[in-house]
Amino acid sequence: MDDTNSLIEQRKAKLAALRVKGIDPFKNKFTPAESCADARKNYAGGREVALAGRITAHRDMGKSMFMDIRDQSGRIQVYAQKNILGDEFWEIFKHLDLGDFVGVRGTLFTTKTGEISIKLGSGTGVSPVSTEKNTTHRQDACATTETAQPPFVILAKALRPPPAKWHGLEDTEIRYRQRYLDLMANPEVKNVFLKRSQIVAEIRNFLHSRGFVEVETPMMQAIPGGAAAQPFKTHHNALGCDFYMRIALELPLKRMLVGGVDKVFEIGRVFRNEGLSRKHNPEFTMLEAYQAFGDYESMMELVESLVVHLAKTVVGTLVIPRSGQKAQVASAIDRAVEALNVLSDQILGSLSPKKSGPDEVVSSHRDSKKQLMEELWKHRNSLSTVAPIEVAQAVLDVVAKVKSAFFLDQTFIKTPIEHDMNVWKNVEDTFGQTENLLRQEILREPISLDQPWKRSRYKDLVREKAGVDWFEISPDERRQHAHDLGAEITKDYQDFEVTGAVFEKLIEPTLIQPTFVTHLPKELVPLAKLSPDDPTTVEVFECCINGQEIAPAYTEQNDPIEQRERLEHQAGGEQQKLDEDFLIALEHGMPPAGGMGMGIDRLCMMLLGQESIRDVILFPQLKPK
Repeated sequence: MDDTNSLIEQRKAKLAALRVKGIDPFKNKFTPAESCADARKNYAGGREVALAGRITAHRDMGKSMFMDIRDQSGRIQVYAQKNILGDEFWEIFKHLDLGDFVGVRGTLFTTKTGEISIKLGSGTGVSPVSTEKNTTHRQDACATTETAQPPFVILAKALRPPPAKWHGLEDTEIRYRQRYLDLMANPEVKNVFLKRSQIVAEIRNFLHSRGFVEVETPMMQAIPGGAAAQPFKTHHNALGCDFYMRIALELPLKRMLVGGVDKVFEIGRVFRNEGLSRKHNPEFTMLEAYQAFGDYESMMELVESLVVHLAKTVVGTLVIPRSGQKAQVASAIDRAVEALNVLSDQILGSLSPKKSGPDEVVSSHRDSKKQLMEELWKHRNSLSTVAPIEVAQAVLDVVAKVKSAFFLDQTFIKTPIEHDMNVWKNVEDTFGQTENLLRQEILREPISLDQPWKRSRYKDLVREKAGVDWFEISPDERRQHAHDLGAEITKDYQDFEVTGAVFEKLIEPTLIQPTFVTHLPKELVPLAKLSPDDPTTVEVFECCINGQEIAPAYTEQNDPIEQRERLEHQAGGEQQKLDEDFLIALEHGMPPAGGMGMGIDRLCMMLLGQESIRDVILFPQLKPK
């Protein structure tokens, strides 16, 4: 904390120094001519560019400096020379820190190492103070006027240092509480949320292309309906009565079917005052869609086609890595990097002058280490675009090179053993553990969204796991057997809930590949139509992928008498829990329809390979400190 406070004071001192020079480092506006990615993509040596972004790296070379700036599209390197900028601008340039926002003008060139960069233009004849107003209000940062433009402009001075010096932010608590730091420090996190935005946009495009109409319905309801969940309660001051935050989107959308809108959907926030877990968040985003004259099979086609479309257009593949695979492979690479560093230190330490270690041997080792380290980091960085299984296989090859180059090379093997056998053995064990981790990930089957998707009846899946006679034995026997199987049940569980607990504990987590689980018990879904071939079940499916439910769907109940009986049973005789207006709407006639709900957060978890629902929610709710 003391170090952080010291850095803040240093930055405030730089801010004060800039203002003494008449420079305000908090500008109103700067319009870059293009993005960093476009500048790199449309590279032409000597082409003039004007870009803006946050400084993420800064390297002082004496009379020249390199820095990286990053915008939403990516990063680009900037090169500044004192003799080109001139004394005034060079002095200002030295006041820049990591995290500052800057606008830069210059020409594109390629460094000796092949890095596309911007060489800042000349500051000769331009006063940093006299150009303040011109820079602030220009419409085009590259436009030419009689007034010369400065080579760079400080747009916003960061008074706090960036997290972990841009090497990544790993503290989970900070990542969730201060998501902006997470987005700054971890480009792959920002990419997840940009892709989430694309997923939501493509959902809308897909449904609009099929003739669905998007609507918005109230978040506050007098009677929470459409699901069995604990609601949040609030008070409406103007109306002088209590309301509940909605627990589902369903009932208002069905009223739209009654009103003659045949295809309707809504994407909106839903609130359930229940537990937190890796797969549950009390505030989440739901898609619900209803189609008149359809049924649950119509919804199967809709869900399958929609998810396949999203995978193709946003993710670019129908083969999706399992959640956690990227993190596991990244962890394995980090182990390999750490072990390689320790191994290198041992080798160089053993090649002391007394051991007569020749210069060419040391030089050869350092070159080998540098090449292998670059390969490891290249593969780690590729995890954002390359399948984890492919990366794992490539890293296994690198580890094999390490073992071949250092463990088996007799130039190195003798002296390190003499130097410290215990360290040598620990390094060897670490490489072995790394190989095991990578092989485990290679064996983990990815999710394949290739069509057609599997369909299985609920009762058949339960029989496979709990016994073929599960539905023939007595309720007491089922309860005992469920307990023996490890299902979490309480004394007040009804018989159908005991079976549901077995399904959630033992069956759902095994459904990695897309599976439509059909014909659920009627007690679980009071708003669906009974199955003609089995009146104890309803025409319902739960779409499960990667071990969790992604989307349930029904053949919607449109018989107002049957619907009233089931809702009354669900309400346990409490009349105030019945949505009479919805039942009256059904009495006016609702066409046969299929309806589905899809949790956008869980969908994003699956498509983007995230392990926790909080990793796809920008600002998850946390207990205040």
